[in-house]
Amino acid sequence: MSDELFPVFDDEQTTEAQPAPSQYPTSALRRRVQARWTDSRGMHEQEIDARTVIGSASDSGIVVSDVTVSRIHAELDAREDGLWLRDLGSRNGTFIDGVQILVGRIPDGGTVRVGSTTLGVHYEKTPRVVELWPADRFGPLLGRTLPMRELFARLAKIARTDSTVLVQGETGTGKELVAAAIHESSPRAAKPFIIVDCAALPENLLEAELFGHAKGAFTGAVAARAGAIEAADGGTVFLDEVAELPLELQPKLLRALEARAIRRVGETAYRKVNVRFVSATNRDVRTMVNEGTFREDLYFRLAVIPILIPPLREHLEDVPLLMRSFAPPGVPLGAQVMDDAAKRPWRGNVRELRNFVERVVALGDHEALSMLAPAEAAVSDPGAASWGHVCDSLSSALDRPLREARSIWLDAMEQVYVARLLQRHGGNVPLAAEAAGIDRTHIYRLIRKHER
Repeated sequence: MSDELFPVFDDEQTTEAQPAPSQYPTSALRRRVQARWTDSRGMHEQEIDARTVIGSASDSGIVVSDVTVSRIHAELDAREDGLWLRDLGSRNGTFIDGVQILVGRIPDGGTVRVGSTTLGVHYEKTPRVVELWPADRFGPLLGRTLPMRELFARLAKIARTDSTVLVQGETGTGKELVAAAIHESSPRAAKPFIIVDCAALPENLLEAELFGHAKGAFTGAVAARAGAIEAADGGTVFLDEVAELPLELQPKLLRALEARAIRRVGETAYRKVNVRFVSATNRDVRTMVNEGTFREDLYFRLAVIPILIPPLREHLEDVPLLMRSFAPPGVPLGAQVMDDAAKRPWRGNVRELRNFVERVVALGDHEALSMLAPAEAAVSDPGAASWGHVCDSLSSALDRPLREARSIWLDAMEQVYVARLLQRHGGNVPLAAEAAGIDRTHIYRLIRKHER
């Protein structure tokens, strides 16, 4: 496979991933969260144990029967530090304890309002058990941190099924390799793994690339040709950048997903295919659904099992492990350069880190580091925060109920606190997190929350 972001271990290419003897704990405890609400269908209660879509669409993870709720309204994400909520471009907004948000953490006993429906959120005393992969590699993937080993354990379970998977993550996180890991660990491993880059092909060629064409179907079609889906028969077809698929082609892909049948361009008969579909994108397809640029039914058919790859800044403890794997055999990396690398946000994720290691090997530590942006510039400044900003927010909140006013003021104070904390520590997030007494991932979430 070209342009790999993680090393490939040839001796691991088996039909099903087998972990090495357990090097790490195989489970962790996480807070159990319950959501309760009442809509036109009555009272409901549901545990939130993964990323879950709230919406009025029948395929949503939490279905709210309320005409004022968008089809795909918001997303709940159960993380180590609690339940987070993100609006997905809804018609009338998403609220936590009466305050409209784009992204925010829901406190224990807090409320979420979508449309005219309010959901109560409660953190249970009894924790739930999260499965972890017992080794630091899964096929071509590497990582020993909890987020990565949780991902590996989920991939191992998914690989045994034929379910359709949608892989999402920022650029450079390794979406293609996640798709490859699923294929290589599945019963389909001996069959083809065909990749289609939906963003790289012109619209007039993409249909023929996917479904094939008959001889003479268009200028230049001098012979009949099978498309990628047909060529992957028995194996897996990977649709990279699937969000770039033109609207006019989306119904045809939907039919292929539902009927496992395709029709070549220029033919009238359908051909049955036996393939597994794995797709990937770095865009949020759910907001595209709300914008009308992606079909809702196709989204839910692609995202039977959604997978989110965490960005590298959320598992920086894996940086030294990854750097050693990228270096040529027998070429050591200095402790100082690895320590410095583990303090940076790596907006280009693992791809950027791999390129950095290549520069270290070729040019040396000092020159490679000099080519990076300063660490303090690499971390987003959460807005032009000042105490005047806090006072303005407090003043504007004085006419609100106490609970809303408190939330508005705390949000503004939080923005100032994070900005000053990062400034004091030269943009060094690990040091800032240590000084604040919180985990570094919490700092990054606060940065994203307050970005303008």
